[in-house]
Amino acid sequence: MKQLLIYICMVMGAVSCTSRSPQLENGDLLFQAGKTSAMSDAIRAATGSGRQLSYTHVGIFLSGNGADSVLEATSDGGVRMTTLQEFLEGSARIEGAPAVTVARLKDTAGLAASLQRARAHLGEPYDYSFRPDNGKMYCSELVWESYRRPTGERIFAARPMNFRNEDGTLPRYWTELFERLGEEIPEGVPGTNPNEMARDSALRTVGHFFR
Repeated sequence: MKQLLIYICMVMGAVSCTSRSPQLENGDLLFQAGKTSAMSDAIRAATGSGRQLSYTHVGIFLSGNGADSVLEATSDGGVRMTTLQEFLEGSARIEGAPAVTVARLKDTAGLAASLQRARAHLGEPYDYSFRPDNGKMYCSELVWESYRRPTGERIFAARPMNFRNEDGTLPRYWTELFERLGEEIPEGVPGTNPNEMARDSALRTVGHFFR
């Protein structure tokens, strides 16, 4: 009887863990609140939205050959494939669970071609300049550039970028980064960020890895 109870508890625990993980489909977008870093803090300060969960990164879920992966543009590896497990481990935590939200296109027409476009960017360097059409990619730029309707129209809109804190000051991270690059901060240049993209009307939230 004791062994039976232990078995039931183990099964219930497994079900509980499984129920926390959303059912993913190819092309789902994984919006991540990243662990604290100078860059994630600067992104959060410039694009955060009050009490809502502040996303600092986004990746594209892909499944194939028995492996779950995330296609993403990262500051330490450029455009690359990462295992889903590694992606989740890089997230901040909410009660011990990854702070990751799963969103799906409401209209998936053209998705296969969009994913093919995204894969074509593998190996490109990270876009520290945050400017379009320079052969480099930052995380939401990869999604913006790749996800298109069958007509070729981009699904997500580019909006004037903001690099400032709520009080109008520039985080030290941005000023030092662009000084090293020898470039002006692209304030107001059309671009994207994970926070705005996560709340785009083209998407619906299908689950979270946290409760």
